[in-house]
Amino acid sequence: MLRDISSQSFFMGFLAAFVGTASSFAVVLQGLTAVGASPFEAASGLMALSISMGICAIVLSLKTRMPISIAWSTPGAALLATSGAVEGGFPVAVGAFIICAILIVICGTWKPLGKAVAAIPGPLANAMLAGVLLGLCLAPIKAVAFNPVLGLPIVLAWLIVARFNRLFAVPAALAAFVLVLIFGVNFPDGAITSLHLSLVPPVAFVVPHFNLAGLVGIALPLFIVTMASQNIPGTAVLRAHDYNTPPGPLFATTGIFSLLSAPFGGHAVNLAAITAAMCAGEDAHPDPQKRYWAAIFAGIFYVVFGLLAGVITALVSLAPTILIEAVAGLALIGAFSSSVVAAFRDENNREAAAVTFLITAASLTFYGISGAFWGLVAGGLIYILTHLRTKT
Repeated sequence: MLRDISSQSFFMGFLAAFVGTASSFAVVLQGLTAVGASPFEAASGLMALSISMGICAIVLSLKTRMPISIAWSTPGAALLATSGAVEGGFPVAVGAFIICAILIVICGTWKPLGKAVAAIPGPLANAMLAGVLLGLCLAPIKAVAFNPVLGLPIVLAWLIVARFNRLFAVPAALAAFVLVLIFGVNFPDGAITSLHLSLVPPVAFVVPHFNLAGLVGIALPLFIVTMASQNIPGTAVLRAHDYNTPPGPLFATTGIFSLLSAPFGGHAVNLAAITAAMCAGEDAHPDPQKRYWAAIFAGIFYVVFGLLAGVITALVSLAPTILIEAVAGLALIGAFSSSVVAAFRDENNREAAAVTFLITAASLTFYGISGAFWGLVAGGLIYILTHLRTKT
């Protein structure tokens, strides 16, 4: 097995972990904070997710000898960012994370639930995701309006680098954010000391609480977007590279690691899609049988980055919130455009998709339940009525 290690796999593993972390950690922090996490709890959640998905990638790749890449649920974090705090605060959100993890495990072990998730119409799932992402994707524009001197360099860095290599566009925006933070933001007294103290890995155990609002408003939508937008596309990427393995055990394993990270603030880990293509492609190794080391190295670096979660969170806390939202929004533009195209491609389902999108994007909460759920329900009713009308 050690003979399969190569410099290509090492580099691609590092690149996958760096891109996976740099491109969306801002979304994760924003999502956890939005549902009531304190800065320390958000840092703990970021660390728990990074370590969980790193170990999960190592375990699955070693077991299958395939490049099984794992990521946190970026669409799920975006959902949290638009859901807002639920009654009961972050402990209720953590309870919802646990329920979501259990559902993912069941989905991987009990075929009827897996079939039920797969039966959710694609246009509605994509419309819900697009509605969830819209608010964050507007953040770069708001950041420029808030302060052009601070916001414009971040947007320009993303725009210019994307013309040459889209893979490095978000890391470039992140680098611009760091430079703006250093040269454009006045650090409060004691900021450097707090960064030094944050080198200690943050560990916050949150006692979960369970209620109906958390179940329906967070757990179910989080489960749906994680399965529909991450796990299922993740299996498709593997199949596209001729890695054929039963998806059920992969889903169940990601659910178990989600369950382990949840009490420490992690919302969900799942199969990766973009970084999966990096680790499964020819750049990872000419021999497909040896590419699994790229995913293993990515897992190792995820663990390392996770141990630095305190520093990352402390650094982010020094900047105006709108700037980190801008980085998150830039990271999600690609996902937003893809989901919009998929949602409205089929003319027969456009009305149902539009209703789902608009209600979700409105981010209105009824009876303590987020708009993502109501958008899916309303769009589902329109979808059923449309197809009943078509049959008659």
